[in-house]
Amino acid sequence: MSSWLAQYLSILALLLPVFVCVGIGAIWGFRKLAYPGEFISLLVTSITTPALVFNTLVTTQLNDALLLQILNAALLGLVVACLCGAVLLYVLRLPVLALLPSTMFPNAGNLGLPVALLAFGETGLTVAVTIFAIFSLAQHTAGVWLLGLANRSTTRQGKWPYGVALASILAVGLRLLDASVPAPVLSSAQLVGSLTVPLMLISLGYALATVSRTGLRTGSMVGVIRLAAGAVAGIVIINTLSLPPEVASVVVLQMLMPVAVVSYLYTDRYTNYGQISAGAILVSTLLFLFLSPLLISWSSSLP
Repeated sequence: MSSWLAQYLSILALLLPVFVCVGIGAIWGFRKLAYPGEFISLLVTSITTPALVFNTLVTTQLNDALLLQILNAALLGLVVACLCGAVLLYVLRLPVLALLPSTMFPNAGNLGLPVALLAFGETGLTVAVTIFAIFSLAQHTAGVWLLGLANRSTTRQGKWPYGVALASILAVGLRLLDASVPAPVLSSAQLVGSLTVPLMLISLGYALATVSRTGLRTGSMVGVIRLAAGAVAGIVIINTLSLPPEVASVVVLQMLMPVAVVSYLYTDRYTNYGQISAGAILVSTLLFLFLSPLLISWSSSLP
């Protein structure tokens, strides 16, 4: 019992910066202070996230063969999570296209990276950063495309975030050419990209403080779907692909992460279901934190 309690406390201590940023946004919302949500959303999706993705892809130090294995596992996991999420949303008579990104994309960034470091050390963090880059590219392209399809029946309009795609293409091209990036450029990308996580978390806290009862009630179902779809995806990955144990453990743990924070930003920006996505993040994150020792233990024991 003491070891489980120690693991809980270790995870909570590691995630203290996350709680602080969310708390700032929540206090802002509870005090009903003005919050430039549209500006923050546009800044994160169009400027800071492309910088973060570029810096991550350029600085990742993994050999090509291992990168390909991680890519295959991540894509398989997303496909399985997408299918599971779509079926469950349809059965529950929830808007499939508008909420599908919230059920298929895990929080592999601001939550997945520190948890991977805690559970698997520097090796786990390296693999997790690569997974985050893949998920991030998919979420900022395919995820936004899905929301665009849902957007046809709403009054909201949004533009596809070309910045992320361009940053990804540029970074991959530089890696293929084995070209070096000037240190000032990398430093600038790192600095701008570092704004992404705190801005997303503050926006999340503000949204959680103002979430409606309807959003929380429906969001709880979406949050449970995310965790269930991630578990199914993890099982499929370990039974389908022959991954090195250390890679398989990290990939599965990332698939078990709660709803991604950026899912709320895009859902709120492009559809009328932002409150539901915010509720899903709250419920799925609390469930993950409660179950985290069990989930980490399971993923660590994979053959």
